[in-house]
Amino acid sequence: MIAANRARGFTLIELMIVVVIVAILAAIALPSYQDYVRRAQIQEAFGNLSNLRIKMEQFYQDNRNYGTNACGNDGVQRVNFALAGAEIRFNYQCALTNAGQGFTLTATGNRERAVGHVFTLNEANAKSTTAFRGAVVANACWLVRGDEC
Repeated sequence: MIAANRARGFTLIELMIVVVIVAILAAIALPSYQDYVRRAQIQEAFGNLSNLRIKMEQFYQDNRNYGTNACGNDGVQRVNFALAGAEIRFNYQCALTNAGQGFTLTATGNRERAVGHVFTLNEANAKSTTAFRGAVVANACWLVRGDEC
């Protein structure tokens, strides 16, 4: 008996099936991964807003008001809002309210997946989201995933 020489390997059909399966998995996984990255990046705003609020409260304890320049609006930096580093994905602003007895801190996304997000925090620790994923919203909490608080 003569053994038939049989080629070993994958057929084109088998290879194409694998390519289709990988493409389907990538189509499902990539948006989920991008959303995960976005949620991780917006945590920066939450942490920095909370830290800046603590600095504002420390200023208040020393001066019994937020004054006219706690935010550094007159060029004199009373509270250090200068957050530096390549990882900073938000711009931070401060506005004094109620004749120096209140403030509103705002974080506006400026890089990567943080673009399109705006979060605020005030002296009463009231958190709000004014823009989320590029859409204008008005939620009385910091949104992370969707429209739920």
